[in-house]
Amino acid sequence: MAKLIIIAALGKNNELGLNNALIWHLKGDLTFFKNKTMNHKIVMGYNTFKSLKKPLKGREHLVLTHHHLNIENIKVFNDFSSLINYLASLNEEVYIIGGSSIYKLFLPFTEELLLTEINASSKADVYFPTFDKTIYQKEIIDNVIENNLTYSHVRYRKKE
Repeated sequence: MAKLIIIAALGKNNELGLNNALIWHLKGDLTFFKNKTMNHKIVMGYNTFKSLKKPLKGREHLVLTHHHLNIENIKVFNDFSSLINYLASLNEEVYIIGGSSIYKLFLPFTEELLLTEINASSKADVYFPTFDKTIYQKEIIDNVIENNLTYSHVRYRKKE
C-alpha cells in the first residue's frame, strides 16, 4: 500500500478555502507544498483539480470525481474503492491535497499529516475535517513569519 500523506494549509478554525480558492497565498508555504509533493502522485477531488490553473508540473494527478474528464496525463477515478485499490498496488509516498471531502475520506487511511497551521482566521466555505490529535505524535517542523502572519509546518504521525 502507498504511504498516504495529507498535506493542507488551514487557519485557526480549520479554514481551508473560500470560493474554490486558497484563503492565504503564502510564498513560503507554496514552496513547502511544491518541495514535498514534487515527483509524487497527488490525489484530489474535482473542485481542487478545477481550482488549479493548470496541472502541477512534476506530479502525477489522480482525480476522484463523478465527472467525465479526458485530460492527458490525468488519472481519473469514478469511485473511492477503485482509487484505494490502485493505491494499494503502489509502494511509494502519495500526497492527498484536498479538498475537504477528500481529506475526510482519506483520514482513516493516512499515516501522516503535513499541516500548515496558520495563526489567523478568515471567512471560509470549506474546512479541514476535525481529527483526533491524541492518536498522532506532533512535530513542529518550523515556524514562519510572512506577510504579517505566523504559521507553522507541523507533522502529525500516527502513534504505533
